Amino acid sequence: MTQNLALEIMPDSPTVTIPLSQHIGKQAKPIVQKGSVVKAGSVIAEPEGFVSIPIHSSVSGNVLKIHREPNVSGFPKDSVIIKSENNGEAEKYEPMDYNAVTPEEIIERVRLAGIVGQGGAAFPTFIKLSPPKDKNIEYVILNGCECEPYLTRDYRLMLEKSREVIIGFSLIMKAVGVKKGIIGIEDNKPEAITKLKEIAKDFPGIKIEVLETKYPQGAEKMLIKSCIGREVPPGKLPMDIGVIVLNIATAVAIHDAVVKGEPQLYAVLTVTGNGIVTPKNLMVKIGTPLQDVIDFCGGIKEDAVKVIVGGPMMGVAQFDFSAPVVKATSGIVILTKDEVNEHPETPCLRCGKCIEACPLNLIPTKLARYVQLEKFEEADKIEITTCMECGTCTFTCPANIPLVQWIRLGKQRVLNLKKNQNDKN
Repeated sequence: MTQNLALEIMPDSPTVTIPLSQHIGKQAKPIVQKGSVVKAGSVIAEPEGFVSIPIHSSVSGNVLKIHREPNVSGFPKDSVIIKSENNGEAEKYEPMDYNAVTPEEIIERVRLAGIVGQGGAAFPTFIKLSPPKDKNIEYVILNGCECEPYLTRDYRLMLEKSREVIIGFSLIMKAVGVKKGIIGIEDNKPEAITKLKEIAKDFPGIKIEVLETKYPQGAEKMLIKSCIGREVPPGKLPMDIGVIVLNIATAVAIHDAVVKGEPQLYAVLTVTGNGIVTPKNLMVKIGTPLQDVIDFCGGIKEDAVKVIVGGPMMGVAQFDFSAPVVKATSGIVILTKDEVNEHPETPCLRCGKCIEACPLNLIPTKLARYVQLEKFEEADKIEITTCMECGTCTFTCPANIPLVQWIRLGKQRVLNLKKNQNDKN
């Protein structure tokens, strides 16, 4: 639907709402207050603790207030609200030569620029680029598969910012200290494959791997198996088998931070679905209200029934369009009644289709049942935390049971119980 739509830069909104937590880890601490004057690129919140990153203002203007505001996650978050002045002023870091920059300089620049993973988890990227010394990293894999149906932002980045993708990837490889880099791209993106292969000829160690188009190919564990044949054991991370995986948009952000000196001020996203008047691929300032993005795309059609931030399989349905775009926002999908295709839930048929569909070989129906019965220890024993919430089980279930929603709830409860137990110990 949006594959042939080139990236557009959306104009600044009159007011932006910038959450202090846009990443996994501890919320950043604000260093501005009501009335503060800021520039685009100014640091407005400093990291607290190791797993945290700085937050920058995406616009120049005046701080109106610091307040808990609606968030695309569904939970209100402390945010800095800024009135945009559109004066063109911006703060940047010193640009660096990508050929001469050192691994340490790359990692520090990525940290200062506040870059997070663009694949959905929003993990601080500087930590990914700094694996423990006991982990022998052999490969870095760049995820050129769209994470979900409907979304085309990574495809447009590969087409329109091909050189930035390759240079960003080379910087990632240098930072981690590896010689083997693989960009996994699905075979339904032939133009992107051709362009990246041509540019990669000048960058030793980078290989383009053409993959079968299927969901959830964009999940890092699936991608690793497709690219190098290795499997990540339950409870382990890719680095435990010698691999680090990053996203196309993350590579572009790293290029811009190092080569141009730009912090992460934009989210690249797809606005699509049959419920939007004019689908677009956009570069949107972080903090822009969803309503402004929707209005820029012509508004919502009368038969639209659901607005999702992210993709249709793993995204979060929205109830408040004042919630802002954040660093890891990959898409806004507006669905019509025909696309949602709602049916009433019926008892489990014991058909096993969800088990056959699960890419991680879990038992979704059993996990969901344990959560419904609040048997969280039993759910933990059969690896509920391994679930990547791809939604395939729910999509295939003929009984229309919201399996992934139950599992997502159960994961939160299990992780909270473990955290409380660790705090007691």
